[in-house]
Amino acid sequence: MGQGGEPRRVQAFDGELGVAVARAQEGDEAAFAVAYRLVQPGLLGYLRGIVGDDAEDVASDAWLEIARDLGRFKGDGAGFRGWTATIARHRALDHLRRQKVRPRGTALENDLLELPGVHDTHDQALESLSTAQALALVARLPRDQAEAVLLRVVVGLDGPAAARVLGKRPGAVRTATHRGLKRLAQLLRAEGVTEDGARTLGESR
Repeated sequence: MGQGGEPRRVQAFDGELGVAVARAQEGDEAAFAVAYRLVQPGLLGYLRGIVGDDAEDVASDAWLEIARDLGRFKGDGAGFRGWTATIARHRALDHLRRQKVRPRGTALENDLLELPGVHDTHDQALESLSTAQALALVARLPRDQAEAVLLRVVVGLDGPAAARVLGKRPGAVRTATHRGLKRLAQLLRAEGVTEDGARTLGESR
């Protein structure tokens, strides 16, 4: 994990992403394709946690809006990831409303409760989120926790950026992330991810 809790692999792309976005805003279609390639995997993983199998359709709607409003965006690569995540979340919630599906309620949401940063064991759980198994387990978390974990880890946003996407206070998002990662680590252990013969949490890929 890099500074602010962002995965280093995501941070490494931000410079390239910022350049691509700037060029795309000048009409460079190839640069827009580069931005799409860098952002889409994380965005799709986040949407799968919200709308499940409809993630690709929702992502397509989001990218249409992103392309349409690209000229209005101001910021760097990290800012672009947050901006696209916000658009994708709005489209996902619209999708759920159209289907009359109520998002899962939170187990506990208290904006005044602020816990310390995530522990090392939870960081190990984060490293497993690239696996399909772990992403499926994230869907079993309360929705506020699932979204916080996905935004922090899969999309790669820092705490304040994730809070802006969710429209919540940073402390509430930190709490949700902490609880989500703790529960995720428990689920991963229950699924036998750390048993002998299986890749342990945090083991390099």
